[in-house]
Amino acid sequence: MVGQGVLRECLLDPEVEAVFAIVRNPSLPAHDKLREIAQQDVSDLSRIEDKLSGLDACFFCLGVSAVGMGEEEYRRLTYDLTVSVAGTLVKLNPTMTFIYVSGAGTDSTERGRMMWARVKGRTENALLQMSFKAVYLFRPAYIQPLHGIRTKTGWYGAAYALMKPVYPILKMLFPNYVTTTECLGRAMLNVTKRGFPNSVLENRDINQACRASG
Repeated sequence: MVGQGVLRECLLDPEVEAVFAIVRNPSLPAHDKLREIAQQDVSDLSRIEDKLSGLDACFFCLGVSAVGMGEEEYRRLTYDLTVSVAGTLVKLNPTMTFIYVSGAGTDSTERGRMMWARVKGRTENALLQMSFKAVYLFRPAYIQPLHGIRTKTGWYGAAYALMKPVYPILKMLFPNYVTTTECLGRAMLNVTKRGFPNSVLENRDINQACRASG
């Protein structure tokens, strides 16, 4: 869902020349700017390294729910996957900006009680040690999908449908804890172009970055 949101904003932005989307199966709508790279094993990009140089930014939006998942499996799909991709990209693009979509409540100490928060924290810390031009860690809270964007997780979709009518109220009452797929995508682009004072962007920072203008 987050990936769909930032892809939409990239394709709409006149300053973005091209978008390379690494997907397991080609499925995205055709667009002059968009190039799909099919790769079944996203954790190993060695076979497509020749297509991954000369890039300005990576918006890493892959993620899974930790519900019903053990720590070892969640770590493999979160920490191992992210660090592997980032390691390949930093080797090929040392001047790249890397933006990782984490989540509100991530535990930077890696010692908290919540398993998912510890693993996300470990992933964030590993990325900050890499020699990219810049690394930004986005920690959105509630994200409202817009423009027909949908989550692939069934029960998430049902929850979003229920929340849609009350989203304006949530935004009014808790402005620092809600955002949208559009705002998240715009914030990623703005931070890539102009930077941000903090490496970690909580939900309120994401909304601030979304509103930033040249």
